[in-house]
Amino acid sequence: MKCKKIFLKILISLLFIIPLNVFAYSDYIIASGKTIGIEVNSKGILVVGFYKIDDKYIAKEAGFQMGDSITKVNGIEVDSISSMIETINKGDSNKVNFTILRDKKTLTVDLNLIKDDTGVLKTGLYVKDQINGVGTLTYIDPETKIFGALGHEILENTTAKKFEIRDGKIFGASVSSITKSRSGSAGEKNANYDKENIDGEIKDNDVTGIYGTYNDNISGLDMIEVGKKEEAKTGDAVIRTVIKDNVVEEFSINILGLDTASKTKNILFEITDNNLLEKTGGVVQGMSGSPIIQNNKIIGAVNYVIVNDTTKGYGIFITTMLEEGEK
Repeated sequence: MKCKKIFLKILISLLFIIPLNVFAYSDYIIASGKTIGIEVNSKGILVVGFYKIDDKYIAKEAGFQMGDSITKVNGIEVDSISSMIETINKGDSNKVNFTILRDKKTLTVDLNLIKDDTGVLKTGLYVKDQINGVGTLTYIDPETKIFGALGHEILENTTAKKFEIRDGKIFGASVSSITKSRSGSAGEKNANYDKENIDGEIKDNDVTGIYGTYNDNISGLDMIEVGKKEEAKTGDAVIRTVIKDNVVEEFSINILGLDTASKTKNILFEITDNNLLEKTGGVVQGMSGSPIIQNNKIIGAVNYVIVNDTTKGYGIFITTMLEEGEK
């Protein structure tokens, strides 16, 4: 009897320490579909390539690799290309010590810089500290003002790696033209946006999308019920997106298949709307994040085009995005 009581006490204690994932996103959210401009700043300065100096790749020979993120110069923290250059120029030696992040490990690299004919110090590095682009705003939670967009991560195109961000912003945008998709080549939305007109602050760049806090006015925007993944079905649905100026429209699609096991490629669909096909040739870059609505519920967001058949694409379940947005 005593042993049984001890066992029960241990069991009760374990029940209290098991972590529970409780998500409090709203049952009704704003399904946007509007085009947004995106700007994200890197966490550190990203190495995206090398150039020769005196017929040598001095940075590569010193130990730098594509995708390295420079976080310090001579022990001083740097967070932009301008701060890196400024810190290098303040040094009293051509030998510079760089602290880098590579595959989540912190390393150091010593690099002997070379002066050109004008006296400018050369690193042999091509670097990047910011990415700009166009996408689609998926949702805004009216209770928390958390937003989600894209349905996939932002990649740095040279390294094809996820861009580790420090922060970022989204802006209102207007679609000026469409470069049409064709078999073997995805087209894109061409848009103009005003960086002075900030709609929201980006906090996270995740494999499921980008997330942050929406700052603009949401009063008067219609809300729609959140559809659970088990409610999604094959058959008719619509996507909500912009193909001209800043006018959000709905276009018909046919859901061909559903995959609950995948992290991001959950909804296989084809575009059936002739108007959209005529204007875009299918799914285009910049359409990522467009809400997928079925039976008056938002069930997902467009996130990938099938390049060999651009009339088809994939979507991610909206509940996956909502859960990630709350983390």
